[in-house]
Amino acid sequence: MNRVAVVTGGASGMGEATCYELGRLGHKVAVLDLNGEAAQRVAETLRAQGATALGMAVDVSDRAAVEEAFAKVRTELGPVHILVTSAGLVDFAPFTDITPEVWNRLIAVNLTGTFHCCQVAVPDMLAARWGRIVMISSSSAQRGSPGMAHYAASKGALLSLTKSLAREYGTAGITVNNIPPSGIETPMQHQSQAAGHLPSNEQMAASLPLGRLGSGDDIAAAVGFLCSEQTGFITGQILGVNGGAVM
Repeated sequence: MNRVAVVTGGASGMGEATCYELGRLGHKVAVLDLNGEAAQRVAETLRAQGATALGMAVDVSDRAAVEEAFAKVRTELGPVHILVTSAGLVDFAPFTDITPEVWNRLIAVNLTGTFHCCQVAVPDMLAARWGRIVMISSSSAQRGSPGMAHYAASKGALLSLTKSLAREYGTAGITVNNIPPSGIETPMQHQSQAAGHLPSNEQMAASLPLGRLGSGDDIAAAVGFLCSEQTGFITGQILGVNGGAVM
Protein backbone atom coordinates (compact mmCIF):
# COMPACT_ATOMS: atom_id res chain seq x y z
CA MET A 1 0.00 0.00 0.00
CA ASN A 2 1.26 3.47 -0.86
CA ARG A 3 1.68 5.71 2.17
CA VAL A 4 2.69 9.31 2.77
CA ALA A 5 6.18 9.50 4.25
CA VAL A 6 7.90 12.50 5.81
CA VAL A 7 11.69 12.44 6.01
CA THR A 8 13.47 15.17 7.96
CA GLY A 9 17.03 15.95 7.01
CA GLY A 10 16.02 14.48 3.68
CA ALA A 11 18.21 16.58 1.42
CA SER A 12 21.57 14.89 2.00
CA GLY A 13 23.32 11.78 3.23
CA MET A 14 21.25 9.11 4.92
CA GLY A 15 18.07 11.17 4.73
CA GLU A 16 18.39 11.67 0.99
CA ALA A 17 19.03 7.97 0.40
CA THR A 18 15.98 7.19 2.55
CA CYS A 19 13.80 9.47 0.43
CA TYR A 20 14.83 7.62 -2.73
CA GLU A 21 14.23 4.23 -1.13
CA LEU A 22 10.77 5.14 0.13
CA GLY A 23 9.93 6.59 -3.27
CA ARG A 24 11.14 3.38 -4.93
CA LEU A 25 8.83 1.43 -2.65
CA GLY A 26 5.88 3.44 -3.95
CA HIS A 27 5.34 5.90 -1.12
CA LYS A 28 4.65 9.60 -1.52
CA VAL A 29 7.61 11.42 -0.03
CA ALA A 30 7.83 14.80 1.68
CA VAL A 31 11.45 15.93 1.85
CA LEU A 32 12.00 18.29 4.79
CA ASP A 33 15.35 19.96 5.33
CA LEU A 34 16.85 23.17 6.62
CA ASN A 35 18.25 23.61 3.11
CA GLY A 36 15.11 24.23 1.11
CA GLU A 37 16.88 24.39 -2.24
CA ALA A 38 18.43 20.96 -1.67
CA ALA A 39 15.08 19.58 -0.50
CA GLN A 40 13.51 20.78 -3.76
CA ARG A 41 16.33 19.13 -5.71
CA VAL A 42 15.70 15.76 -4.05
CA ALA A 43 11.96 16.10 -4.62
CA GLU A 44 12.55 16.87 -8.30
CA THR A 45 14.76 13.79 -8.62
CA LEU A 46 12.06 11.68 -6.99
CA ARG A 47 9.46 12.99 -9.40
CA ALA A 48 11.79 12.24 -12.32
CA GLN A 49 11.94 8.68 -11.03
CA GLY A 50 8.16 8.43 -11.07
CA ALA A 51 7.44 9.12 -7.40
CA THR A 52 5.12 11.71 -5.94
CA ALA A 53 7.21 14.11 -3.88
CA LEU A 54 7.24 17.47 -2.14
CA GLY A 55 10.29 19.39 -0.92
CA MET A 56 10.40 22.26 1.54
CA ALA A 57 12.64 24.16 3.94
CA VAL A 58 11.95 23.44 7.60
CA ASP A 59 13.87 24.04 10.82
CA VAL A 60 12.65 21.12 12.93
CA SER A 61 13.46 23.01 16.14
CA ASP A 62 10.74 25.54 15.22
CA ARG A 63 7.39 24.07 16.28
CA ALA A 64 5.31 26.51 14.22
CA ALA A 65 7.38 25.74 11.12
CA VAL A 66 6.95 22.00 11.67
CA GLU A 67 3.19 22.34 12.05
CA GLU A 68 3.00 24.47 8.91
CA ALA A 69 5.07 21.95 6.94
CA PHE A 70 2.95 18.99 8.01
CA ALA A 71 -0.22 20.92 7.15
CA LYS A 72 1.15 21.44 3.64
CA VAL A 73 2.02 17.74 3.37
CA ARG A 74 -1.52 16.79 4.35
CA THR A 75 -3.00 19.20 1.81
CA GLU A 76 -0.79 18.15 -1.10
CA LEU A 77 -0.05 14.49 -0.36
CA GLY A 78 -2.42 13.30 2.36
CA PRO A 79 -2.23 12.19 6.00
CA VAL A 80 1.21 11.20 7.27
CA HIS A 81 1.66 7.50 8.07
CA ILE A 82 5.46 7.17 7.89
CA LEU A 83 7.93 9.45 9.68
CA VAL A 84 11.72 9.19 9.50
CA THR A 85 13.60 11.69 11.65
CA SER A 86 17.05 12.06 10.12
CA ALA A 87 17.65 15.78 10.71
CA GLY A 88 20.54 16.38 13.05
CA LEU A 89 23.51 18.50 14.06
CA VAL A 90 26.94 17.35 15.20
CA ASP A 91 29.57 19.22 17.19
CA PHE A 92 32.94 18.41 18.74
CA ALA A 93 34.27 19.98 21.92
CA PRO A 94 35.84 18.95 25.23
CA PHE A 95 33.11 18.71 27.84
CA THR A 96 34.26 21.75 29.79
CA ASP A 97 34.29 23.84 26.59
CA ILE A 98 30.69 23.12 25.59
CA THR A 99 28.75 26.37 25.82
CA PRO A 100 25.12 26.44 26.96
CA GLU A 101 24.23 27.92 23.56
CA VAL A 102 25.75 25.01 21.63
CA TRP A 103 24.28 22.47 24.06
CA ASN A 104 20.83 23.97 23.67
CA ARG A 105 21.07 24.06 19.87
CA LEU A 106 22.00 20.38 19.61
CA ILE A 107 19.20 19.42 21.98
CA ALA A 108 16.78 21.65 20.06
CA VAL A 109 17.50 20.00 16.72
CA ASN A 110 18.41 16.42 17.58
CA LEU A 111 15.92 15.80 20.38
CA THR A 112 13.26 18.50 20.50
CA GLY A 113 13.01 18.55 16.69
CA THR A 114 12.23 14.84 16.76
CA PHE A 115 9.68 15.44 19.52
CA HIS A 116 7.97 18.13 17.43
CA CYS A 117 7.74 15.94 14.33
CA CYS A 118 6.50 12.87 16.19
CA GLN A 119 3.88 14.79 18.13
CA VAL A 120 2.55 16.45 14.97
CA ALA A 121 2.54 13.20 12.96
CA VAL A 122 1.04 10.79 15.51
CA PRO A 123 -2.59 12.02 15.23
CA ASP A 124 -2.66 10.98 11.54
CA MET A 125 -1.35 7.56 12.48
CA LEU A 126 -3.87 7.17 15.29
CA ALA A 127 -6.68 8.01 12.90
CA ALA A 128 -5.45 5.38 10.44
CA ARG A 129 -4.68 2.81 13.16
CA TRP A 130 -1.36 2.36 11.33
CA GLY A 131 1.97 4.12 11.51
CA ARG A 132 5.72 3.72 11.21
CA ILE A 133 8.23 5.95 12.98
CA VAL A 134 11.97 5.46 12.55
CA MET A 135 14.34 7.70 14.47
CA ILE A 136 17.94 7.99 13.32
CA SER A 137 20.22 8.32 16.34
CA SER A 138 23.92 7.44 16.56
CA SER A 139 26.25 4.77 17.86
CA SER A 140 27.63 7.56 20.05
CA ALA A 141 24.43 7.24 22.03
CA GLN A 142 25.19 3.59 22.78
CA ARG A 143 28.89 3.64 23.60
CA GLY A 144 29.50 7.27 24.60
CA SER A 145 31.86 9.53 22.73
CA PRO A 146 34.68 11.63 24.23
CA GLY A 147 34.62 15.14 22.88
CA MET A 148 31.00 14.73 21.83
CA ALA A 149 29.14 14.48 25.13
CA HIS A 150 26.48 16.96 24.03
CA TYR A 151 25.88 15.17 20.74
CA ALA A 152 25.82 11.73 22.37
CA ALA A 153 23.40 12.94 25.04
CA SER A 154 21.01 14.42 22.47
CA LYS A 155 21.04 11.20 20.46
CA GLY A 156 20.89 8.96 23.54
CA ALA A 157 17.60 10.53 24.55
CA LEU A 158 16.14 9.31 21.26
CA LEU A 159 16.67 5.70 22.35
CA SER A 160 14.45 6.27 25.39
CA LEU A 161 11.92 8.22 23.33
CA THR A 162 11.73 5.34 20.84
CA LYS A 163 10.99 2.76 23.50
CA SER A 164 8.48 4.99 25.29
CA LEU A 165 6.48 5.79 22.15
CA ALA A 166 6.59 2.14 21.09
CA ARG A 167 4.96 1.11 24.34
CA GLU A 168 2.47 3.99 24.34
CA TYR A 169 1.18 3.49 20.79
CA GLY A 170 1.66 -0.20 20.07
CA THR A 171 -2.00 -1.07 20.47
CA ALA A 172 -2.85 1.63 17.91
CA GLY A 173 -0.89 -0.15 15.19
CA ILE A 174 2.02 2.29 15.33
CA THR A 175 5.54 0.90 15.46
CA VAL A 176 8.49 3.01 16.60
CA ASN A 177 12.06 1.89 16.01
CA ASN A 178 15.53 3.40 16.07
CA ILE A 179 18.62 3.08 13.87
CA PRO A 180 21.92 4.23 15.42
CA PRO A 181 24.34 4.30 12.47
CA SER A 182 28.09 3.86 12.69
CA GLY A 183 30.73 3.76 9.99
CA ILE A 184 28.46 5.33 7.39
CA GLU A 185 30.07 7.60 4.81
CA THR A 186 28.12 10.86 4.67
CA PRO A 187 28.74 14.54 3.86
CA MET A 188 28.63 15.28 7.60
CA GLN A 189 31.36 12.69 8.17
CA HIS A 190 33.51 14.24 5.46
CA GLN A 191 33.15 17.68 7.05
CA SER A 192 34.17 16.27 10.43
CA GLN A 193 37.17 14.52 8.89
CA ALA A 194 38.24 17.72 7.12
CA ALA A 195 38.14 19.50 10.47
CA GLY A 196 40.33 16.81 12.02
CA HIS A 197 37.70 15.40 14.35
CA LEU A 198 37.43 11.93 12.80
CA PRO A 199 39.98 9.46 11.40
CA SER A 200 40.26 8.70 7.70
CA ASN A 201 37.90 6.39 5.84
CA GLU A 202 40.63 3.76 5.74
CA GLN A 203 41.17 3.88 9.50
CA MET A 204 37.45 3.76 10.21
CA ALA A 205 36.92 0.86 7.81
CA ALA A 206 39.77 -1.12 9.36
CA SER A 207 38.02 -1.00 12.73
CA LEU A 208 34.89 -2.71 11.41
CA PRO A 209 34.43 -6.49 11.06
CA LEU A 210 33.17 -6.00 7.49
CA GLY A 211 36.30 -4.04 6.65
CA ARG A 212 34.48 -1.28 4.81
CA LEU A 213 32.32 1.74 5.44
CA GLY A 214 28.59 1.71 4.82
CA SER A 215 26.59 4.14 2.72
CA GLY A 216 23.34 6.02 2.98
CA ASP A 217 21.78 3.23 0.95
CA ASP A 218 22.54 0.77 3.77
CA ILE A 219 20.60 2.93 6.20
CA ALA A 220 17.80 3.48 3.67
CA ALA A 221 17.37 -0.26 3.17
CA ALA A 222 16.91 -0.75 6.90
CA VAL A 223 14.45 2.15 7.09
CA GLY A 224 12.45 0.74 4.17
CA PHE A 225 12.25 -2.60 5.95
CA LEU A 226 11.09 -1.06 9.24
CA CYS A 227 8.46 1.01 7.43
CA SER A 228 6.96 -1.94 5.56
CA GLU A 229 3.63 -3.65 6.06
CA GLN A 230 5.47 -6.81 7.09
CA THR A 231 7.10 -5.34 10.21
CA GLY A 232 4.02 -4.77 12.33
CA PHE A 233 5.39 -6.99 15.11
CA ILE A 234 8.72 -5.16 15.37
CA THR A 235 8.64 -2.15 17.67
CA GLY A 236 10.76 -0.49 20.33
CA GLN A 237 13.89 -1.93 18.72
CA ILE A 238 17.37 -0.50 18.24
CA LEU A 239 18.70 -1.77 14.90
CA GLY A 240 22.43 -1.21 14.59
CA VAL A 241 23.44 -0.66 10.98
CA ASN A 242 27.15 -0.43 11.62
CA GLY A 243 29.20 -3.06 9.83
CA GLY A 244 29.45 -5.12 13.01
CA ALA A 245 30.95 -2.41 15.22
CA VAL A 246 31.07 -3.43 18.86
CA MET A 247 28.90 -1.21 21.03
